[in-house]
Amino acid sequence: MTPDFLLQLLLQVWLPIALLVAAGGAWVRFRPQFPADALRVNLNRLVIDVFAPPLLFALSAQATISRELLTVPLLTIAGIAICFALLYPLLWHTALGRGLRRETRAAILLAGTFGNVLFMGYPTLTFLYGDIGGSYAAFADVLASTPLVWTFGVWIATRLGHEGGHEGGKRDSLFHTVLALPPIWGFVLGFAVNLSGIEVAPLIKAAKFMGQATIPIMLFSLGLSIPWGDLKPTRPVLAAVAVKLLIAPLLIYALARASFGDLRNAQAGAILETAMPTMLMAASFADRFHLDVRAAALTASWSSLLFLLTLPGWITLLR
Repeated sequence: MTPDFLLQLLLQVWLPIALLVAAGGAWVRFRPQFPADALRVNLNRLVIDVFAPPLLFALSAQATISRELLTVPLLTIAGIAICFALLYPLLWHTALGRGLRRETRAAILLAGTFGNVLFMGYPTLTFLYGDIGGSYAAFADVLASTPLVWTFGVWIATRLGHEGGHEGGKRDSLFHTVLALPPIWGFVLGFAVNLSGIEVAPLIKAAKFMGQATIPIMLFSLGLSIPWGDLKPTRPVLAAVAVKLLIAPLLIYALARASFGDLRNAQAGAILETAMPTMLMAASFADRFHLDVRAAALTASWSSLLFLLTLPGWITLLR
């Protein structure tokens, strides 16, 4: 990895991310009359309902569908499974989780299991691989991460996060919840257009323009969720961060090498997706299901911060 490459990575990926997160933190400090928690929830809803669907439509509509591309969600699913398989026994059956409330353990487990495959994955993989990198992020998100967050993730929150398995919120069919997510339909519609061969280049261009707001808003939302006044991490939080950024992606790297031999860009992109920090919606998700919001936000904060240090190592290994 050359100094020039690192400089471009800094300027094109890290700097915009850092500035947007810092802007969210500045809002918390200088705009107390607009509560950050309420703003974060509303911004997340705005992204899910308005901006993410056209972005995913554009990415799936223009992607070249291939067997190689479909390995991305498969490896992403494997990464999620590995994170859970490592963190659950640590938090529930060792001294690491002893004394923690169920709500805290479940929040850390969720934050350490599900990664930020779209909102940080998209700018990172686009920088590395061009437009096809954006498709890697879209397929990892919609065919792996998002369905599992709203099914398996909800199960973790409602069954593991509360005594007796009570959700502490409205009971909805998990299948209905997934089908009600506009990003899913944006992706499915784009996928259908792609397979049909219909020429909709102007529509794709318009959808991509609309979707450009997705990443900045969600990174700003991350800045709103960080507990800036008390960033000291706990041992369980650091364990979750280590699993998310280092151990799970290393195991996926070994799995990919054993399965595919020499890695193509798609498999390398999937490994990087596994190495992404915690999903940006960790705090909002914890809030929705009455888990420990601070623990989720702290895990997201430290994984996002340390990701800036681990990413060059993964890029060096995979290049």
